[in-house]
Amino acid sequence: MNKTILAGALLLALVGAAPSARAQAPLNPVQPWGSWVILTAQLPGSTEHRWGGYVEAQGRSNALARQFFYYELKGGVSFDIDPNFTFLVGGGRYSTSDYKDLDAGPLNTEKRLWEQLVLTQYSKRLKLEHRYRIEQRWFSFRDDSSSFRQRFRYRLNAFFPLNKKTITTGTLFLSAYDEIFLNPRGPVFERNRVYGGVGYQFTKHLIAQLGYVNQANYNYKTADGQFILQNTAAKNNLVLAVTYKFSHRAVPPGQERLPSQQD
Repeated sequence: MNKTILAGALLLALVGAAPSARAQAPLNPVQPWGSWVILTAQLPGSTEHRWGGYVEAQGRSNALARQFFYYELKGGVSFDIDPNFTFLVGGGRYSTSDYKDLDAGPLNTEKRLWEQLVLTQYSKRLKLEHRYRIEQRWFSFRDDSSSFRQRFRYRLNAFFPLNKKTITTGTLFLSAYDEIFLNPRGPVFERNRVYGGVGYQFTKHLIAQLGYVNQANYNYKTADGQFILQNTAAKNNLVLAVTYKFSHRAVPPGQERLPSQQD
């Protein structure tokens, strides 16, 4: 009799736990690998010509080379305060759609303005770049609503040339960065982006990089004050970035400029 009661109690416990088990399903379901393509034309500043700038087009897909859903067009004007310290003002337009129904138009479009400072550190081999950015963002949604947000970003980017001590023509190099995105209105820690890749500088103008980026968005869990990943977070992407660099005539042919991605 005791065994029957115990078995019944165990069965009831399992049935009662089933909804809870379903509720505890992973917050981050497995997603397909996405892809980013970044095309950039850049005019870096120099000691003799401190003004520079860039324009860029970028597209993203939910899966590898298919299910396109996002593009951005942007550009900026830069000024070299000194060889290791650059200020830039940029702006762009960003559009996000539902890849299952592109004909319905964008889910939202964003117009963005930003100001940034970039500090570079050169050693015999390892190169480091610190980028600080403040963004102003205006959103227009499909339902005719709109909103304004601000965001702060910090990126630490490292470069390591493999076959030379500097990154110039004919250099094979490694690149890696981590960038955090902060929202002053909360949740404060909004996004984290981690990248690793390999690049090659074909000429003084043409550079290509192939890499991997993991981008995770974060929510604020009010129950215990801990950050948790959103359902759409932690997506892996393959990234192809091609940069064409113009150069001022007075720039020495061997002068090193880091092949930073402008995104």
